[in-house]
Amino acid sequence: MRKERRSRIGSYAISSSMSTRDHRQQPCITCTTFNILAPIYKRLNINNDQDQNSRESDYRAYWLVRNQRILDSLLRERSSIICLQEFWLGNEELVNMYEKRLGDAGYLNFKLARTNNRGDGLLIAVRKDYFRVINHRELLFNDCGDRVAQLLHVELAAPCSPCRNNDTRQEILIVNTHQLFPHDSSLSLVRLNQVYKILQYVESYQKENKLSPTPIMLCGDWNGSKRGHVYKFLRSQGFVSSYDTAHQYTDADAHKFKRVDHSKVTIDQLFHHIPIMNAHIFDALMSGNGSIESLTAQIVPSQ
Repeated sequence: MRKERRSRIGSYAISSSMSTRDHRQQPCITCTTFNILAPIYKRLNINNDQDQNSRESDYRAYWLVRNQRILDSLLRERSSIICLQEFWLGNEELVNMYEKRLGDAGYLNFKLARTNNRGDGLLIAVRKDYFRVINHRELLFNDCGDRVAQLLHVELAAPCSPCRNNDTRQEILIVNTHQLFPHDSSLSLVRLNQVYKILQYVESYQKENKLSPTPIMLCGDWNGSKRGHVYKFLRSQGFVSSYDTAHQYTDADAHKFKRVDHSKVTIDQLFHHIPIMNAHIFDALMSGNGSIESLTAQIVPSQ
């Protein structure tokens, strides 16, 4: 049985799907991925001001309250993994606020700024009671969009049921990224190249560290729908969208997704790739009943 949960955050909402499983049993992994809209990009219309250059970053009271509400919502959800995009790394006060509140709640935080001092970047936070962090790597695309990606290699702190009586290490590779927006068709190749670099980097990391086939979670703002080349490429490489799984969408439903934005089409997604030999382990981690339990954030306008 699944239930819908929605949390209001300023002019946006996080819509998520969660299982009603009894959490007193074997703990499952949940993940929130959320583009929190950096104040340096958020346009404001104050007193019907027609000046399109007015940004939330110029008004401390505005961005402070909105981000406090974002943190309130994240800490209510208490996901085991949090992946944020458009994290305003250029503002020390905001960064300190996130680090303190997440840290006090038992999270380990890892940040990565976009190249060329763009002001924003990425953040991954994982709960210390769920994971032991093995490594954190940074991937800089050095392309026209100054985009970056994070790779976090973690091991489950407490073994799940299938592996409790053996020496199998339960490891996961978590990737967080924010893809370039497809302003025109000429950027499709750039976007595909970004995803190719991520998968190439993950493969190289696995070989470098002599890892056995390991579950991979790709989180982030992909700025694309099921109709796009990026989605189709990831599917061709064996990745599955947890949003599709939760809502029982198939690849044949691509015609339902006609726009690429944060209002009607979910472009903030979590993809996963589970090696066959580890599938039973990953199922136990994620839900315990063979179905993927994820907390995939989708930003939709408040009504």
